[in-house]
Amino acid sequence: MESLIIAGVLVVLAIIVVFSTIKIVPQAQAGIVERLGRYNRTLDAGLTIIIPFVDRLRPLIDLREQVVSFPPQPVITSDNLVVNIDSVIYFQVTDPKAATYEIQSYLQGIEQLTVTTLRNVIGSMDLEETLTSRDSINGQLRGVLDEATGKWGIRVNRVELKAIDPPASVQQSMEKQMRADRDKRAAILSAEGSKQAAILEAEGSKTSAVLKAEGQARAQVLRAEGEAEAIAKVFNAINNGNATDQVMAYQYLQSLPLLAQGTANKVFVIPAELSGALGAVSRAFAAPAPGMGPMGTPRPEPADIVDADVVDEAPPGSPAA
Repeated sequence: MESLIIAGVLVVLAIIVVFSTIKIVPQAQAGIVERLGRYNRTLDAGLTIIIPFVDRLRPLIDLREQVVSFPPQPVITSDNLVVNIDSVIYFQVTDPKAATYEIQSYLQGIEQLTVTTLRNVIGSMDLEETLTSRDSINGQLRGVLDEATGKWGIRVNRVELKAIDPPASVQQSMEKQMRADRDKRAAILSAEGSKQAAILEAEGSKTSAVLKAEGQARAQVLRAEGEAEAIAKVFNAINNGNATDQVMAYQYLQSLPLLAQGTANKVFVIPAELSGALGAVSRAFAAPAPGMGPMGTPRPEPADIVDADVVDEAPPGSPAA
């Protein structure tokens, strides 16, 4: 019975020794082995064997890029305003030995270094510059952190400011200012639109009036040219036809009704030449008087008419000859 107990104890000890001897390190992690309290070696990913009760494996270190978000930190700007800043740090362990022995807790060291660097950088800026210079702040933080954490075996890849929260009173003032600026821009745009619309309307009216005036002037010119051409044709026709005074008087009478046309004609003035024209017309169409020919011309006497044949046939020496 005692032998069985001893055998069982030995088996348990053997299992413990085996598990203490064989260690498996996952991918993207590293282990620090200490032998009798001193650094011995760094274990990479894979299966490894250590000496039990002599070697000790410290907690594994993650070699992947890590993201750490720190709580909001109150920072005072150069114009004495307190702002709360949330920051995010992207870093990676490049030397497991330095990260283990050079600093007690690299996460706490990165956090405290970020807070002090933020206060130094933000303290030299006013609120407006702080809100509009995130890229500059990120670059300065990354430079300082990367330089300070290099000896810790840490590489800072990127620093981002998640939020910059000014005091509530300042936020209300900023909102009022932004609202006033938007109202101002809206009023300016509305005034410019009204001005542009008035200018376009005036230019359209001007162009329309100019085109209308040009059209009317062109119509008057064409009308005058037509009337002049018509008068010229009538004048040429009268001259070519050898019109007498009676024909002209008749045409004059036909043109008299045109003088009375129009609703604005209240008084009709009879020209002084109307009596002479009426007399010429009446003489033209009246019966010929004794001894007068048509159109009031004198009728020739019979004695005045000489027969050319008779004259030609008269004998020489006669009175007609």
